[in-house]
Amino acid sequence: MIGHDPHKQIGYIQQSLSADKKPLGIFVGAGCPTAIKSEKTPAAPLIPDIKGMTELVQSKLCGQNNCKGLLKAVETNFCTDGKKDASIEDVLTHLRALRYVAGKETVRGLTAENLDLLDAEICQCIYELVNKELPDTATPYHRIAAWIDAIGRERPVEIFTTNYDLLMEQAFEDFRVPYFDGFAGARRPFFDLRAMEEDSLPPRWARLWKLHGSINWHQIPGKGVFRGQNPDGNDVKRVIHPSHLKYEESRRMPYLAMMDRLRAFLKQPTATLLLSGYSFRDEHINEVIVQGLQSTPTAIAFALLFGELKKYPAAVELAKKRPNLTLLAEDSAVISGVQKGWLERGAEALPPGDGRYVTWVPLDKKDKNSQQRACFKLGDFARLGDFFHELVGEVHLPPEKTDGK
Repeated sequence: MIGHDPHKQIGYIQQSLSADKKPLGIFVGAGCPTAIKSEKTPAAPLIPDIKGMTELVQSKLCGQNNCKGLLKAVETNFCTDGKKDASIEDVLTHLRALRYVAGKETVRGLTAENLDLLDAEICQCIYELVNKELPDTATPYHRIAAWIDAIGRERPVEIFTTNYDLLMEQAFEDFRVPYFDGFAGARRPFFDLRAMEEDSLPPRWARLWKLHGSINWHQIPGKGVFRGQNPDGNDVKRVIHPSHLKYEESRRMPYLAMMDRLRAFLKQPTATLLLSGYSFRDEHINEVIVQGLQSTPTAIAFALLFGELKKYPAAVELAKKRPNLTLLAEDSAVISGVQKGWLERGAEALPPGDGRYVTWVPLDKKDKNSQQRACFKLGDFARLGDFFHELVGEVHLPPEKTDGK
């Protein structure tokens, strides 16, 4: 059986990203910050993925006397419910569901005060883990910002992300790329749903839609959601992860509005969505993507997956049913609903290239002249940054930013 051709898929992606009239969107998932290494500990990612974040938050809370017993109660609840490998987002979902019904009573061994305390402590831990700055100006985030700014377009580029960090904002501001994220104002920027829905800003402004909130969003009871420094008041909550909201409550919050932007984007004919660092473990987002692709057959989504395809069973199941959802993993792909490995060729028939985006590995490691199989490398966010860099070439920072370094 002849495998899929990775070079052909790279050509399609390059053609889509070079178009100035098509609706273009980039989905930045939780795996993207792990491609950036910390300057203090180069072997560690700048921001851990959800699994790493879960381990670090649990370790810290277990060292706090006021949280250790509460966290144990949550673990007991998960064990009783048969839920294994719960992430920190699962813990937040559990706490907020209990808090909704707790009132002044105790629910499953936890009081309302216990639930509020643990919620606040977890959010503070998450804030400390993700409140990081990009180490330099050659990161993939900067490459994306430079690409957005380099080409005049009829439609704005839209960035969708489930991440709470401020890395994309930093990259935009480093390169002075104007963007709109749903908030307006200077002293205490407020969430403006009407501005999002009307969307009359120039196309040179990028749109940044944070589907799961942000570490610099705060909810002030009775007043709404604001972006910036945490205002005074003990009852102010960080707006991260939407699990704690009832539907009618969330109409006043950014979450549903952000998801609506993803829906609206995929309804546009010929829309192209490029996903990186997304594992397809969020059923709500999967539903929006699949429904959008189903209702707009001319739209297409390219999911660049890190590692082997077998790590993404939910994505494979979806892509086999949706021909305009393309999965591109290191060892194989699902294209037009067909799952196959990448091309295999003899060593003498390998195409020219520097091996940055497609490499070739021998099927028999002991025989260099054996048949070789292609490996797709754009699932690595760092390689994707190089790819964006090639599209626009070298872009320099504004002089005042360079002088300040």
